[in-house]
Amino acid sequence: MFSGKSEELIRRVRRAVIARKQVQVFKSHLDARYAGLFSVSSHDGVTVEAEPVDSAEEISRRLRDSTEVVAVDEAQFLDDGIHAICVVCGGPATRNQRLVNGKPAPWNSPTIMVGGRESYEARCRHCHRVPRQDEDQTALL
Repeated sequence: MFSGKSEELIRRVRRAVIARKQVQVFKSHLDARYAGLFSVSSHDGVTVEAEPVDSAEEISRRLRDSTEVVAVDEAQFLDDGIHAICVVCGGPATRNQRLVNGKPAPWNSPTIMVGGRESYEARCRHCHRVPRQDEDQTALL
C-alpha cells in the first residue's frame, strides 16, 4: 500500500503506448477506488484505462491477438491462477522477499520500504528468509 506499484504500472504502460505497442490493462473488478472500475489510478491521480476482470482465466479470454503488452493491477485480488515465479527455485511465489544490499532484510529492519526490483524479489514460502538476530547474513544466499 502506498509503495508506488500502480504508479509504476502506469508509467510502464505509458512508455509502451509511446513505443506504439498494443497494450491491454486489466484490474480486479473488486477495486473501484479512486478513478472507478474502468481505470487504474495512482495515489496522485494519474490514470490509465483498464478492463475489470474476475479471474486470471478471464484475462486469457479477453486478450486480443494484436496485444503485445499485458498489465495487471492489483493481481492479488484475482483468483489463484496468477502466480509470480520464485527467483530462487522457479516454483510458484507467494511472498515478497525484501532485500537490503541484495540479501534478505534482517529481522529488525523496517517492515515496509518503498522500492522496486532492487528492493524486493518474488519467493516461494520455502525460499523466503527472515534472518534472525544471531544469523550471519552471508550464509543466507
